[in-house]
Amino acid sequence: MLKVFKKKDTRTVPFLEILSMAVETLWSNKLRTGLTMLGVIIGIASVIAITSVGQGVQKSVEQQIQALGSNVIQVLAGAARSGNVRQGLGSTSTLTWEDAKAIAGQAPSAEIVSAYLQRNAQVVYAGENTSTTIYGTDLNYPDARNTYPQEGRFFTQEELDSSAQVAVLGPTVQRTLFGRGGKPIGEKIRIQGEAYEVIGITEAKGSQGPVDRDDQIFIPLTTMSKRLVGNNALTGVSVSGILIKSNNPEQLEAAQFQVTNILRLRHEIYPPQADDFRLTNQADIVSTFTNVVGLFTILVVAIAGISLVVGGIGIANIMLVSVVERTREIGIRKAVGATNSAILNQFLAEAIVISIVGGCIGMGTGILLAFAASTIFKFPFVISIISVIVGFGLSLTVGLIAGVIPARNAAKLDPINALRSD
Repeated sequence: MLKVFKKKDTRTVPFLEILSMAVETLWSNKLRTGLTMLGVIIGIASVIAITSVGQGVQKSVEQQIQALGSNVIQVLAGAARSGNVRQGLGSTSTLTWEDAKAIAGQAPSAEIVSAYLQRNAQVVYAGENTSTTIYGTDLNYPDARNTYPQEGRFFTQEELDSSAQVAVLGPTVQRTLFGRGGKPIGEKIRIQGEAYEVIGITEAKGSQGPVDRDDQIFIPLTTMSKRLVGNNALTGVSVSGILIKSNNPEQLEAAQFQVTNILRLRHEIYPPQADDFRLTNQADIVSTFTNVVGLFTILVVAIAGISLVVGGIGIANIMLVSVVERTREIGIRKAVGATNSAILNQFLAEAIVISIVGGCIGMGTGILLAFAASTIFKFPFVISIISVIVGFGLSLTVGLIAGVIPARNAAKLDPINALRSD
């Protein structure tokens, strides 16, 4: 309800009094005020929550890749063909352990080189069994992938040379076979019917997309080649891939160039022949994923911005209805000397109060939603100060713009006609 001022106050109404009047009017119409704020609350909450979730997911992926070894180039074996059907990478033996040793000796930018052989196999312990990924690796694998034992140890050079039947389990395999709190060190598990002694448990790495990086077992590469796969390369020990790590990110491009040329010479590949291997760069994967997440976040934030526009239209509509409902009151106020600017200021103040309060509630709601999402889906909780500032600025702008037309309509009312209104 509009307050009527004494004659001496009609020319200049203090800001605090205008604000007090706006709050009093809005409070007296709680339902209408709440519905008006709803669009702004949803819009601001969406902007902040979606931005936070996008940044949290991005940081989570970066951390997972860092955990697997940053500054790493991965060389994968080529793909076999069956008729006109091309099978997956690593389906044919185009890389050997000798290739890895050549890269280590001839590529100056390659500081750590590790070869590995990968297969899926059934693993049994007592009455428990699981299907998991078996990695046959050399001694450099822990440094290349940042994968170290949290209990026990990794195998030694002597065990690698003698093709010892020893195994290092991932945490998921440990829980599946031995239960939570189980002590597998020193126990014997069976991989494809053969016994292997458990000598270590790796640190937990978590999941990377659909892949559980803890659901794996590591055994010596020589053991894997002889007992599980068979030495099916024409010369040397066949491997699924080679990891090349450089401590300096700026050397990755040079390492990639050097590795490509070494493998082409060793495999006698000359233009225009296609390479029988493929190189992937962890930094490129992170960059690509970041760009995709960034574009997706921008798209969804734009959709949330539409809800802000809808909220602004809602404010304008409610304020226009409010002008019609309070026409007689406006006429009384003008009759006792209230200026057009005083009327204009009050209606603008009401619109701005609605948008500011709605914006604050929306920010709180957005932060809570982002925190809930990060807790449920297990990714870092990240709140961008910029998104909060932009969200609050948008809510203020929406309220100001949405309140201009209704406020001008109220200020332009003729006092005589307004007093005649029912």
